Amino acid sequence: MSTRTVLIADDHVEMARLLADKLREEGWRPRVVDGGKAAIDAVASSVPDLVITDLRMPDVDGLDVLDAVRAQDPEVPVIIMTAFGEVETAIEAMKRGAWHYVVKPARLDELALHATRALEHRTLRRVNRQLRVETRSRMSALIGKSTVMRDLYALIERVALSSAAVLIRGESGSGKELVARALHEAGPRRERPFLAINCTALPESLLESELFGHTRGAFTGAMTARPGLFVEATGGTLFLDEVGDMPATLQAKLLRVVQQGEIRPVGSDESRAVDVRVIAATHQNLEQRVADGSFRHDLFYRLDVVPLAVPPLRERPEDIPDLVEHFLAAARARNPHSPVVRLTSEIVTALTRYAWPGNVRELENLIERLVVVGMTAEIGVSELSAIAPAVHGNQERFSLPRDRLSTLREVEEEYIGWAIDRCGGNKTRAAEILGIDPSTLHRRTRPRK
Repeated sequence: MSTRTVLIADDHVEMARLLADKLREEGWRPRVVDGGKAAIDAVASSVPDLVITDLRMPDVDGLDVLDAVRAQDPEVPVIIMTAFGEVETAIEAMKRGAWHYVVKPARLDELALHATRALEHRTLRRVNRQLRVETRSRMSALIGKSTVMRDLYALIERVALSSAAVLIRGESGSGKELVARALHEAGPRRERPFLAINCTALPESLLESELFGHTRGAFTGAMTARPGLFVEATGGTLFLDEVGDMPATLQAKLLRVVQQGEIRPVGSDESRAVDVRVIAATHQNLEQRVADGSFRHDLFYRLDVVPLAVPPLRERPEDIPDLVEHFLAAARARNPHSPVVRLTSEIVTALTRYAWPGNVRELENLIERLVVVGMTAEIGVSELSAIAPAVHGNQERFSLPRDRLSTLREVEEEYIGWAIDRCGGNKTRAAEILGIDPSTLHRRTRPRK
């Protein structure tokens, strides 16, 4: 367990050192400073686990120290030491966020006990915060008050009560699995399993066994029979992510499930009935894949009974501040020793102007990086520039020369180049955002002869 740190601020240095010795015996790492100004400077450079401060000091009083600590990290407990006649002021300090006050002269063992209890209280608050974060984390990509998200919430509520197949469309990182989980948890199957599999994560032979199960001896290494995900999800929901990449042979077996409600394990001649709601997702244009013959048209229509579209993050920038707040709380809970407490309004504004080719997942990863790498309580645009130059450097708006009219081809070239820059050089994602085929984008960005 890491050593607990405590800052003791008192202009009576001898008394403060006696307290420091006592706390050191109790396993603390104390630091003594002479006066309130020194305490404020110390907190600004490194936030301790606990602060014990005298109320009356000649330069800066304990209330100012309290305010400075809470400005750095409102969860750091502050114990106020006060003379008997200053109890009313100490009570005022409690109203302003102090954890406790002790009337001087205080017994050292009493102060040590209060210090231990204060840290236990802080730990409990962090545990509770972590539990709240974990409860919300499954729905994090659905955070937002934008019109497109409110429309999505309303559609989820209506569709959740049905057992009809759902096809969720959206770019990578936009939160398709979280939408699937929301559908499951809002519906009558919520008490049954929710299982998920990415259809691109396994080779065809393993994917077939994972989905439909196998008998003993069905293939080399099959020492025991396995039921498969369709059986394991009985009564619940099976989420098939990136179903557009499913091999053609498995598409036929999946069609049998959604059409007849039965599976046939690998190595078996017998079918088995299953009761599973199928929710599929893709980032691809399945209509195009049906047209070119790489995806079965009959399976497409069986899966696309209820289509749901998850909007990319760039289409709901007004939701970014709420997402930042949520991800910041989650990252701080996972990294309790990070000094980072808040992001400046300037950095939040900068984040709303970025195109987010990786969508919500990219935003979450960036906030985590800022918290892990950040060295100060407040993170601003300078830190963003150092930690994520691609995000910071893509804030400019698209504009054309004002001194002359541009040809249509010039406008296209400028806009395509700007879109590629906004996507961090990812031409495939830029093509997706522009609504054109990647081959078209590559052709239009080739140097003209």
